Amino acid sequence: MRIDRLLCFLRFVRTRSAARKLIEEGHIRRNGERVRRASRDIAAGDVLTLPIGGSVRLVEVVTLPERRGPPREAQECYRELDPGA
Repeated sequence: MRIDRLLCFLRFVRTRSAARKLIEEGHIRRNGERVRRASRDIAAGDVLTLPIGGSVRLVEVVTLPERRGPPREAQECYRELDPGA
C-alpha cells in the first residue's frame, strides 16, 4: 500500500494530498529512513515516525487497512511505540 494512502486510511491526515505534502516536505520516516515519495510502499511491521500536531508519534503498522473506516477500526491497524523505551 502507498504511504500517502495509508496515512489517510489510518486517519493521521484528512486527505491524501495532505499526506503528500508532509512527505514532500520530508517530515515522514519509515524504519528510520526519510520517505521521499508518496508512492513508497508500506508493509505490516514497518515503523513510521510522524509529526502530528505539536508532537512526534512513533507507530508500528500491525496490519494494512482495507478502507478509511471509523477511528476505532483505524487504531486497530497500528500500535503506538514509546520513543523513550
